[in-house]
Amino acid sequence: MRYVKLLRDGKGVWGVLHGDLVRTVTRPPFEEICYDGESLPLEACRLLAPCEATKIVCVGKNYYDHAMEMGEGVPEQPILFLKAPNTLNHPEGTVHAPAFVERLDYEGELAFVIRRRAKDVKAENFADYILGYTCLNDVTARDVQKGDGQWTRGKSMDGFAPLGPVVTDEVDPDALAIETRLNGVVVQQGNTSQFMTAVPQLLEFITASMTLEPGDVVTTGTPAGIGPMAPGDTVEVTVQGIGTLRNHII
Repeated sequence: MRYVKLLRDGKGVWGVLHGDLVRTVTRPPFEEICYDGESLPLEACRLLAPCEATKIVCVGKNYYDHAMEMGEGVPEQPILFLKAPNTLNHPEGTVHAPAFVERLDYEGELAFVIRRRAKDVKAENFADYILGYTCLNDVTARDVQKGDGQWTRGKSMDGFAPLGPVVTDEVDPDALAIETRLNGVVVQQGNTSQFMTAVPQLLEFITASMTLEPGDVVTTGTPAGIGPMAPGDTVEVTVQGIGTLRNHII
């Protein structure tokens, strides 16, 4: 299925895509789908980030080429960090960094949304815990990240996690092409087959340490090609079989 979250009557409402129509549901689709009898054309919907995140768990340097471009070596195990819920941003949303940020970077990534509470998940059971896959831009204040020596402030400013536009369980996370474009120019290209830690093992590693709740987000790392954005830019993250997440820098 392909899930979206949209704004209706001032509230976030989940829906399921049927072609170009969105059939809305009575509650988040983490357990069962309960349609409310209404449908809307997709083009008329204002889409929101399709999650209910209490946290966003991120993986640093999960592509070998990106680890090399960062010049900090290849990690022996996944490097985890968190983005706070205040970072969530919507498809077509704007990204604005505080005036003190000197370099604002894009990082296009595959992400997934958790379906049910996950703790001590075994890799072979990973699919039981995932609602679906989506696109994420791990927006980063690079100068702040490097200056602080740890990543919290540079990664967790308001609006620094655009997510969407859909969540789908109709793709195989092992071999998805991913591309980031800045003002229409391709700046990142990769494939999830290049992961150093694949999704099943990643979920096992994370849930050995922390419990993930329904609606939480895990994002899987970015390929090489990270670079700066500036006010007036448009950045697009496309993941094969999912769609394109577009946001605007102001």
